[in-house]
Amino acid sequence: MRLDAHQHYWTMSRKDYGWITPELPTLYRDYLPEHLVPHLADHRLDGTILVQAAPTIEETDYILKLADESDSIVGVVGWLDLNDPDHRTHFERFRKHPKFVGFRIMIQEMPDASAILEPHFVKALRSYAEEDFPIDLLVVAHQLEPLAELLDQVPGLRGVIDHIGKPRIAAGEMEPWLSQMKRIAGHPGMYCKLSGMVTEADHRQWEPEHFTPYIQHVLELFGSNRVMFGSDWPVCLLSATYDQVVDVLEQALPNGWGERERAALFGLNAKEFYKR
Repeated sequence: MRLDAHQHYWTMSRKDYGWITPELPTLYRDYLPEHLVPHLADHRLDGTILVQAAPTIEETDYILKLADESDSIVGVVGWLDLNDPDHRTHFERFRKHPKFVGFRIMIQEMPDASAILEPHFVKALRSYAEEDFPIDLLVVAHQLEPLAELLDQVPGLRGVIDHIGKPRIAAGEMEPWLSQMKRIAGHPGMYCKLSGMVTEADHRQWEPEHFTPYIQHVLELFGSNRVMFGSDWPVCLLSATYDQVVDVLEQALPNGWGERERAALFGLNAKEFYKR
């Protein structure tokens, strides 16, 4: 099975997406399965993991409904707020849906990432780790240290870092991102999505080689069995086409990689991680 492990859909009339404004005309429109399916066919992808794009319970209900209507959606990663005393109630309702495969914690949106180290947050995450439930982690590079500390307290977490932890690719910075990712990769239950990289580069002047060292470090740290391809479509369109996103990753793969490693990256690892 070949999968795109990270993409989004939205309908602007829903008013869930406050971050998508008219100042982002590329994104300020509806994006639905019929718009993506041709790209999946072009790259022989069997389906996708649809990831939440708004921090609302209602949006998760909406994308689960989309999953009912589209065979191309293999699984849905919804949203939960572990600071909400009712997070477990929402989780139990979502998990009744056969395509609910995970939820995402949006650390990126937290004013102070150290809030994830609060005892109630750690306790909640441990409960999901005990169930071996998949969790996406949206984080930017300067938040990796508290995330690494959190993982030390929840060592059994089945988690995946979205967008390779959003290093400062446009600035060409490698540290402290690399050191923190090495620490995170030391947890055997942690995976990494090779996604969202083009929007961390200069949107108009990037070159494929700008991404190569970051990609190769991730592959070295996590190995071929804990990495996933994700397009981050349609957000990627701010900087690159779907074809370009695939090409950037393909060009950076090690020469020694064969069909087994490529199959793992382009679907089998996501299938295993999300228990599909």
